[in-house]
Amino acid sequence: MDREEKIGNLLVGDEEFKKIYYEHRELDEVIRNLEVKGSLTLNDELEVKKLKKIKLSLKDRLEAKLSGGR
Repeated sequence: MDREEKIGNLLVGDEEFKKIYYEHRELDEVIRNLEVKGSLTLNDELEVKKLKKIKLSLKDRLEAKLSGGR
């Protein structure tokens, strides 16, 4: 089974994976929208850093589930 199939199966059968997956995607969009603004304020830069850390944590959880972990 390839990666896309695993993701599809987990999106259908694992509510926690589904929640984490869509939260990760939403954060990606929020970060991208902030970065597109161009010149970020200090607060924006701090917010982007914070969001990227959260996004990375979510990605780690997604990868753990994809590799069969919990």
